[in-house]
Amino acid sequence: MRTLSSMMRRKVVTESGRKLGYCHDLRAEVTDRSLTVTALCVGRSGFVEHFGLRAHSRHDEVPWSSVVRIEGNRIVVSD
Repeated sequence: MRTLSSMMRRKVVTESGRKLGYCHDLRAEVTDRSLTVTALCVGRSGFVEHFGLRAHSRHDEVPWSSVVRIEGNRIVVSD
């Protein structure tokens, strides 16, 4: 089982090989009984957002539903 922190700092690439950047933060929804990851925050603005320095841009979020697989030090998402 992977922990949320193990997702951070991994390369995010599409199935066709396009580099999207690194995963610097995660988006999640909290319910009474669970925490569900909804998106990966990638790229430079994701890094800045992680430290709370500015609002996150939608262009740098990858929906969790797009994650195809996690392998080694990278996260592969659909095109």
